[in-house]
Parts: sequence; structure tokens; C-alpha cells
Amino acid sequence: MDKSRLIWKEEGKKQVFDCRIFSVWESYCRSPDKTSKQQTFSVLDAKDWAIIVPVMGEKFVMVWQWRHGARELSLEFPGGVFEPGENPQEAAVRELYEETGYKPDKITKIGEFSPNPAIMSNRLHFFLAEDLKGDGKQNLDEDEFVEVVLVDKEEVIKGMGQAPYIHALMGTALALYQKTLSF
Repeated sequence: MDKSRLIWKEEGKKQVFDCRIFSVWESYCRSPDKTSKQQTFSVLDAKDWAIIVPVMGEKFVMVWQWRHGARELSLEFPGGVFEPGENPQEAAVRELYEETGYKPDKITKIGEFSPNPAIMSNRLHFFLAEDLKGDGKQNLDEDEFVEVVLVDKEEVIKGMGQAPYIHALMGTALALYQKTLSF
């Protein structure tokens, strides 16, 4: 199959909105068959981020936090956006420590996804963190309020997809973790 016949050509773009965590661009594209008129697509441009699955025996280290979009609390694996110049593993280790006070002796990348390739440009990197050592000192951003908890793995597996496990990307993280157990 010639997949090149599916690729749209971007002929221009313009930023239409910018805020602290993302910007919105209009992307002016021509269809692969070049017969249609130029079409406009909206793209959310955001930094890459990492989600970390921290394991302590039969428990996961997780964080409670308020999610403004859903307007409710969510129980999640720690994670966050990359700082300028960070590679994915550095970002994962930093985010884990900032949110939970734990550092891993072993960290393994278990996957990478485009969170929503229809409209988003960034990548999401997933890591498994093991052999954790903690000092309990969080280093949260000024607008970040999280509570660290240890949760039985079985509880998370059974609860995923219902409150308080409402964040869809945590389901992806859990699936990738379970995949690592099967190999």
C-alpha cells in the first residue's frame, strides 16, 4: 500500500491563541489528491509530557488532584510537562520527585503516544518507576496541589474507568504497565 497518497501537505499556518499550557494554530492544508481547495484545521500545540507508574511492592504511588476541566478530583499516576531541554527520562524523574518526594533507582520507558493526534501536536511518554526511595519532600508548582497516596494495584485495576480514576491517559498508563508484566 502506498501510504504517501494519504499525507496532507501543510501550505501555511498561523497562531490564533496562546496561553500558559498550549497554543492554538490554524494549519492550512491541501488534500493528498491536490484536487480540493485548501482546508483549515485547528491544532493544539503543547509541550511533551510524561506519566510515571511508580510501583512499591503491591501498591502504586498515586496523587489526588483537582481537574478543572472535569471539575472534580482525580486519582492519578504522577506526571507533568517537560522543562526546556529535558529529555523524556529526565522529565519523568523530575516530575515524580516534585509531586511525590520519591526517586527511582530504576526507570524504564514503557510507551509513547500522541494524546490526540487529530488535534494535538505533542507526545506523551510513559515510564515505569521501581525501587523507589523517598524523603517525602514535594516541590510543587505554585498552582499545583496534590496529595500522595499508596493504592493497592488491584484497586486501581478494578476501578479504572470510573470515579476517581477518570483521567483517560491513566488507563493507557495502566495498560502499558500490565503489558510489561506479560513479557
